[in-house]
Amino acid sequence: MPLPAFKRVVLKLSGEALAGDIGYGIDSNVIQSISVQIKEIVELGVQVAIVVGGGNIWRGLSGSEKGIDRTTADYMGMLATVMNSLALQDGLEKVGVPTRVQTSIEMRQVAEPYIRRKAVRHLEKNRVVIFAAGTGNPYFSTDTTAALRAAEIEAEVILMAKNKVDGVYTADPSIDPDAQKFDSLTYLEVLNKGLGVMDSTASSLCMDNNLPLLVFSIMEEGNIKKAIMGDKIGTIVKGD
Repeated sequence: MPLPAFKRVVLKLSGEALAGDIGYGIDSNVIQSISVQIKEIVELGVQVAIVVGGGNIWRGLSGSEKGIDRTTADYMGMLATVMNSLALQDGLEKVGVPTRVQTSIEMRQVAEPYIRRKAVRHLEKNRVVIFAAGTGNPYFSTDTTAALRAAEIEAEVILMAKNKVDGVYTADPSIDPDAQKFDSLTYLEVLNKGLGVMDSTASSLCMDNNLPLLVFSIMEEGNIKKAIMGDKIGTIVKGD
């Protein structure tokens, strides 16, 4: 049996992915599907950390556009990521995967505070760790959280699971039928072309720490395992 291409990964899930076809909130069927896929790779001996967005419940930037103070709106978004993280933890533990949620903002009644060494120890014991509440600071996205936590725990790759596209394109394929998919890119190309794979802070952090990023679709069941096994899916973004 072939061995996984990676030993320790950070899986970045968008909040919208958890909403499924509903478009808002949390779809329990999606949670179950993702949980089963994650269980598959944990059973292969892969150490999995997860960062979940909160856009299915609240977006800080859109909140500020509605007249709410940007800092307040961003903190509301962080709380949305905690709700998603707890839902995902519940789904994982229902399929028998021990899981810990760690938050950047302390809320000890529902989750552990983020402590890097403790997170690494959980991973070494084959527990899934979900990093919630972003970086704990406003003006930073969950993309930046994924890049930061991946660097801190020395992950080998960030797996960015998308629910609308299966990689990085020259334009939005849902709008432009002539959009072309990239098989591979460098972070400099992403920044120079303004491709919007992740925000510029996250891209720069990945580039500086030589962290590869694989962008793929979460909607096709089994894709997480394919990514872990090194199959040719999605778009790979590297430092050079």
